[in-house]
Amino acid sequence: MVFLVVVLLVARAIYIPGDFGIHGTFTYNFYRQANVTEWQSVPVKYQGRSYCGSCHQRNYDLIMASPHSVIQCENCHGPGIGHPDTVKKLPIGNSRQLCARCHTYLPYPASGRAVIPGIDPGAPHAPTGMECYDCHNPHQPVPLPNS
Repeated sequence: MVFLVVVLLVARAIYIPGDFGIHGTFTYNFYRQANVTEWQSVPVKYQGRSYCGSCHQRNYDLIMASPHSVIQCENCHGPGIGHPDTVKKLPIGNSRQLCARCHTYLPYPASGRAVIPGIDPGAPHAPTGMECYDCHNPHQPVPLPNS
């Protein structure tokens, strides 16, 4: 038994970095101190809706006046890192599966999800072959005229 304890202590000394321990109030106070500076060198991939709104004011205004105002632009468009300098156009997610991430009906009345209009992603609520965006503009999520 003593041998096992010694092996575990030696393994811990070898594999756990010296700066791992109690630091501040983050994640139960246990983390590697050098990790903070390492993460500071990682570029931020998500820019936030104010960054998007600085060039796309019309869409920003539409979405802010819609039920989707609580959703960040990059949840559907992908991370804005490098846009518009190196990435000219962000991919736009327009599949039924993307909409279903929030709009799948979940019978959890206390979760707040019950107030989101739900769909059954397996049973099309529109003619076969149509996607949600064919009738619903995500920037203004109400049925489009003549749909």
